[in-house]
Amino acid sequence: MESVFQNETIKAILEKYRRIWAINHAQSVLGWDMEVNMPREGVLERSVAQGELSVLSQEFLLKPEFVELVEKAKGIEDLNEYERGVVRVLDRSIRISRSFPPEFLREMSEVTSQATKAWEEAKRSDDFSKFEPWLDKIIDLAKRAADYLGYENEPYDALLDMFEEGTTTKEVERMFDKLERELKPLVERIMEEGKVPREHPLEKEKYEKERMERVNLWILEKFGFPLGIRSRLDVSAHPFTTEFGIRDVRITTRYEGYDFRRTILSTVHEFGHALYELQQDERFMFSPIAGGVSLGIHESQSRFWENIIGRSREFAGLIYPVLKENLPFMANYTPEDVYLYFNMVRPDFIRTEADVVTYNFHILLRFKLERMMLNEGVKAKDLPELWNEEMERLLGIRPKTYAEGILQDIHWAHGTIGYFPTYSMGTLLAAQYYYHIKRDIPDFEEKIAKAEFEPIKAWLREKIHRWGSIYPPKELLKKAIGEELNPEYFVRWVKERYL
Repeated sequence: MESVFQNETIKAILEKYRRIWAINHAQSVLGWDMEVNMPREGVLERSVAQGELSVLSQEFLLKPEFVELVEKAKGIEDLNEYERGVVRVLDRSIRISRSFPPEFLREMSEVTSQATKAWEEAKRSDDFSKFEPWLDKIIDLAKRAADYLGYENEPYDALLDMFEEGTTTKEVERMFDKLERELKPLVERIMEEGKVPREHPLEKEKYEKERMERVNLWILEKFGFPLGIRSRLDVSAHPFTTEFGIRDVRITTRYEGYDFRRTILSTVHEFGHALYELQQDERFMFSPIAGGVSLGIHESQSRFWENIIGRSREFAGLIYPVLKENLPFMANYTPEDVYLYFNMVRPDFIRTEADVVTYNFHILLRFKLERMMLNEGVKAKDLPELWNEEMERLLGIRPKTYAEGILQDIHWAHGTIGYFPTYSMGTLLAAQYYYHIKRDIPDFEEKIAKAEFEPIKAWLREKIHRWGSIYPPKELLKKAIGEELNPEYFVRWVKERYL
């Protein structure tokens, strides 16, 4: 396999970068293990280990000889696109890492590790007070992070840019303004006169975990997921994807014993994330351009598989036989029942269970609260009531417990304030891809019905996956589909699908 890196300075950079890659690899393994295998009381030692590794990674990244090499490479004019990508990614990483003192990184890692376990206990017991002091620490860390990074207009810009390079708070605000304006009346119309129900009896049907595991494995096999070769499927409280490298990408799902739509769509969603990593160019291995370019682009891949494919009528027909084979109650239902069940529309307290149409309101709520934390001095004690009020304004429902309100997401425990808007960006982009892929694969739906996923995967690989992190998100989209994110496609898709 011929290397894409020919310049001697770039080769020297990548030789030194291997140590950083190895530390990041170890951190990924520890993070995955913490969610999947680690006993509850291992959190203290694990948080210290993670904190020390964070500092060590930063030390290697900021070593003068490494920084000098990157600076030298910035002045070389005849680099190829891959080499320019390496310089772009590392220059950005160095700038961000230079912003944070080592003691801040150590504190962030230790606080978030312990906050995660506090959140789990608070959610389990529906007791916000167990998480409240940790959330105040997280808010303080987020403010300090924004100050360290610097910003022109507001602190949220600094944090948002870390997750979605080149995106501003004002752009996100405009996106949500349009969505709220367009979708609020649409939700009312869909629930009154749409093609889909508000509820379905399949929600209450109970299943055995072992039987649903067989269904999920069958689906992943049809998708061409290399289980046991380059991937794993495990169980965790909150489904997620972790990539240790191009040849080791792991996903988790959950089994609750009822409402099988949740486990199937979670599995399909995480497959979309994993596919992005698995379809990278292997020549990028051990380099900083391996991996998805941003959270919004990553989420667009998972939402494409979940919403566009997983909620399609053709997918419902495809999986119906294996559902019927493993779930005795399916004898009472049809493929059309599965389709309607997967596409119900109604206000829901839980973001991860929200339907496609109302989902973005959940993200808008979190976006507003996060800005209030950073800009208006809102404390953790104020957030449950603010959450409930905004939920009532947007969706007309009010949580009765902390678990179905403020405590439902793990993200703030992880310290990832500024992350949530990328979910909506990904949701909108998934619909945008649909209209573009239909131009190139006119029989797209027929491919799904026949489980012919290779042409779809090839399209995604060619347009998005193979480029790794070479280009910033907006430039990648311009190359892939000829335009930046446009909410109009999503609104059109909702109208065509649900009205």
